[in-house]
Amino acid sequence: MHKRAVSLAQGVPATSFDVIRSRAPLRISFCGGGTDVPPYPELFGGCVLSCAIDKYAFVSLRSRDDDSIHVHSSDLDRVAEFSGRSGPLAGTIDLAQTLFNRFATHSLDCYMSSDAPPGSGLGSSSAMIVALIGALARREGTHLSDYEVAELAYAVERTDLNIQGGMQDQYAATFGGFNFIEFTNEGVLVNPLRISEEALNELHCHLLLCYTGGTRVSSNILREQTANVVSQVPDVMTSLAELKDLTLELKRALLQNRFIEFGEILDRAWHLKKRLASGISTPPIDALYEIAKSAGAIGGKLLGAGGGGFLLVFAPFTRREAVRERLEFAGGKIVDFQFDPRGVRTWLATGDTWTDRA
Repeated sequence: MHKRAVSLAQGVPATSFDVIRSRAPLRISFCGGGTDVPPYPELFGGCVLSCAIDKYAFVSLRSRDDDSIHVHSSDLDRVAEFSGRSGPLAGTIDLAQTLFNRFATHSLDCYMSSDAPPGSGLGSSSAMIVALIGALARREGTHLSDYEVAELAYAVERTDLNIQGGMQDQYAATFGGFNFIEFTNEGVLVNPLRISEEALNELHCHLLLCYTGGTRVSSNILREQTANVVSQVPDVMTSLAELKDLTLELKRALLQNRFIEFGEILDRAWHLKKRLASGISTPPIDALYEIAKSAGAIGGKLLGAGGGGFLLVFAPFTRREAVRERLEFAGGKIVDFQFDPRGVRTWLATGDTWTDRA
């Protein structure tokens, strides 16, 4: 696998007075979600088509004068304090603590925030881990490739913390842009797609991102899906195989500018995904989806593992506003977004910006 270097660190550790910031983009997964959830990719191979968007997980770091680490999470409204290198004192935030241990870091103020709440289906939790890795690597002057960042994020989330989930989010947040990502028993391969600016503009004006008004804990859904794969439930195995085929069809439709077909494939894939486990959709989400289709939408899907969060809707340009109005009247919230070609970024803050230091 080719590994593309990522500019997380410049080879020189930040000074004790530097404020380091990082951001990692959230993502839209168009098709293939579920085929990236172990053990399926190791057994049969999986693939996902996804893109990064201009919603982000943010991290800010600054050194402290003492040995402690203070972590402030605005999304969770939590504060955690770690005393030196001995472990947590109170209110631990597991993913941050795990990374601090891996980087053997101390004497730090860390602020974390995200443009979307955990459980929204945009991969915000994985993006936060990627952003924190980026900031810590920059602080320590550590060089990491894109693949190394994504692999470390996956190891922290899925192995260290044993959080149920797939393999796509960490790579989407690290690489950015549009990618066709393949998962096999030999590893992960990210294939960036070359799409013209005109084609991206055309795709964008067909899409609506609708917040359904709730988040979900995906672990139960994914646990059931995993059990279905382990048990080789026929309907689930057939659906996953068909989802892989549709992901390839979706990639071809995108690269050949066949946008109406793109929307139709989204619709077919959504109906397949709902067969992977109970709870992927709910009656209110199904009703919202049908409202969109009755107003002229061609297809769409619920993002993430299912159960709540963001609904992606594909509608012809001439019907886009009508679909928007109907969704908002039904209680959905349309969130504007743009595609982001870049992955995780880090930088040194300039000016006297650390005014909220604890």
